[in-house]
Amino acid sequence: MFMFLSGNLALDFAGTVGHRDTDRQELMGTPDLLASWVTAAGLLDRPPVVGDDDYGRAVRLREAVYRLAVAPLRGRGREPGDVALVSGHAALPAVRPALVMEDTGELRLSRTGGMDEVLASIARSAAELLGGPDAARVRECASAPCTRLYVDASRGGSRRWCGMRECGNREKAASFRARHRSL
Repeated sequence: MFMFLSGNLALDFAGTVGHRDTDRQELMGTPDLLASWVTAAGLLDRPPVVGDDDYGRAVRLREAVYRLAVAPLRGRGREPGDVALVSGHAALPAVRPALVMEDTGELRLSRTGGMDEVLASIARSAAELLGGPDAARVRECASAPCTRLYVDASRGGSRRWCGMRECGNREKAASFRARHRSL
């Protein structure tokens, strides 16, 4: 249901809305879906309790992250309110990782916290990306109508699609069909 292919937690969170410019698709439309996303993203071991207020705060953070990331790609300035929102969340305590030793002696990672810590972790991810050296590597998928953002970690910085499974394959197949139609 959820895709994690952006190369950054905050961009994956922003990607819970698809086709933003055309036929907007909300993939995280309820508090329960937000709780599911949190565990699918590996932020917490168990789904958090998500109230309506938590959900509203999460959506506001998601949209601020998206606007901040996409602004330079579309030749727009960034809004100070979005910067303040992300920075405010990033300043709070994040999800708490701990090592747990199982009865077998094996170690596993445990992650605990609530929605405040989840939002802080997402905001820190956004702040570190957008304020760091990889900010120039943020791209938007070239496959219309996809609006997913990702970090282009390719050697030449030439990645065009958010992922090969969805957009890349669709674009390559369309290009193949177009070439063979013209023969």
